[in-house]
Order: sequence, then structure tokens, then C-alpha cells
Amino acid sequence: MSRSTDVRGLIPVLATPFHPDGSLDTSSLRRLVEFSAAAGVDGVAVFGFASEGFTLTTAERAAVLAVVRDALGPTLPIVAGVSATGTGDAIDQCRAAADAGASVAMLIPPFMVKPSPAQIVDFYGAVAGAGGLSVMVQDAPASTGVNLPVPLIVELSKLDGVDSVKVETQPTTPKVGAVIDATAADFLVLGGQNALFVLEEYARGAVGTMPASEFPDLLVPVLRAYQAGSLREAREGFNRLLPLIRFGLQPGIAWSIHKHVLHRRGVIDSTTVRAPAVDADPATLAALDVILDDLGLSGPAR
Repeated sequence: MSRSTDVRGLIPVLATPFHPDGSLDTSSLRRLVEFSAAAGVDGVAVFGFASEGFTLTTAERAAVLAVVRDALGPTLPIVAGVSATGTGDAIDQCRAAADAGASVAMLIPPFMVKPSPAQIVDFYGAVAGAGGLSVMVQDAPASTGVNLPVPLIVELSKLDGVDSVKVETQPTTPKVGAVIDATAADFLVLGGQNALFVLEEYARGAVGTMPASEFPDLLVPVLRAYQAGSLREAREGFNRLLPLIRFGLQPGIAWSIHKHVLHRRGVIDSTTVRAPAVDADPATLAALDVILDDLGLSGPAR
């Protein structure tokens, strides 16, 4: 039975737990995967921006995928972020991820030297052709500095092996709609930005969302209510979550926020982040506690 490449639904981007000394905490990672699976997610992602993937060594990336592969089960998709700035390195990262159990590569465009549109098409075509994984385009100009206009995404969608896009360009909702209107029906469009506009994105035709990993059990009922046509219930559930969603979007400390929530919920053992990420200050964490108390999340989740 092969692992799916169908990235519809809720695909949380997993935090990468570390011990207090900064080393990889695979026991906490396993619990995080089990927590996600028990919540009813439709797959998971690793090495995304919310994962501190930029801090991981090659060996650590392989170790992360080994844990996720074994803990998630045999069929749900595993999306592996690929952030190499050159074509050869991106292909190597994709092949390594494929060998370690990933089924989809979430690929950002090269960004150290800003590429032309033709170079972006060549880059995605080469990686999709040789990397051994289905490719998701990550449209995240706030992080990469590389803009992917709708006509360029349309061209990428025509490449063999480029099967989906995660749209994170603000405002996300009109771009989601424009990409869906301009691409083939089998090209999958998902949202990101911690699910900040997930209901509006779904209303425009998005088939999935990829937020951080600390609240899948609270977001799954929202998405199921929406898909069942219970729109008021979905909005009410989402509005209850909104303070936590926006709190996890703060530049510089978002990684810390994700981990403090997971720690307070009993999922991971430590809130350690790796530089250049920094820990949130005590006043910020006190404000987070208020949000968690309002949601009834002060106790452990497991």
C-alpha cells in the first residue's frame, strides 16, 4: 500500500521538538504525530517554515522523517519542505526525502539570486522531473522574497509532477480564487498562514489548509462542519480559535508560540527553539495563557 500524494484537507506543519540542550527530541516528535493522527488530520508536513526546518542537519531531517513515517501509518501523505537555493541541491533533498518516506515535496523557489519567471519554470520542471516526489509549489513571498504571480503558477501547474500549490501571498483569498479559476481541476490549491483565512479560502475553492500543529483537534471539527454545510457552526468554531491562530503568526516568536502551546497541552517536553528563533517573553506567554484558558487548553492533551 503506497503513501498518498493527495494533499486535500488538514495538513499541519509539524513543529520540530528539541531537548533543552537543543538536540532533536524524537520521543516528543512521535507524540506530536500521534496527537495529530488522533485528531483526524489528512496528512502532515515537515521542514516547513513552522518546523524550524532551516536549522536541521541532513541527518536530523532523515531522523525526523523516520519517526513521522513510522508513527503516522502507511497511507496518509507526508509533505517534506525543500528549501535548497540551487537546482542540484533541491533534487538531492527531494530524493533523500523520498527515500526516507515522504510522498510530496513542498518546494520554495530559489531565492538567494532572484530568478526570472523562465528560470523558476526551469527550476520546478527539473526538480519535479528528477526528485522522485510529487511537487507542491510554496508561494510564500514574505519569506522568500520571490513573487509567483498567478500566470506563473499556471505555467508551473502544467509541468509534469507539479500537482499542487500552497498560497501564502496576502491577501490569500483572492489569489486562491484566481489560481483555481485559471488552472486545471486536478491541480490542488491549499492555503497556509496558520489557517487565518481558511473558511474564505475554502469558499473560493481551496481543497486544504496547512497551519501549524498545535490545534488540529480544534480545527478538524470546524472544517467538517463547513464541508457538511453547517456554515454557522463552522464560523462560530473558527471565531473561537481566532485568538490562538493570530497569536501564532507573530514574526520571530511564532516558533516559540507553537511550542509553548504544545508543551502546555502535554504533547512535547520542551519549548526549546534554535537560533535565530527566540523564545517569547514572559508577558507574551502570560497573554497566551489567557487565550489557552479561554479555550480550556490549560491541561495536557494526551
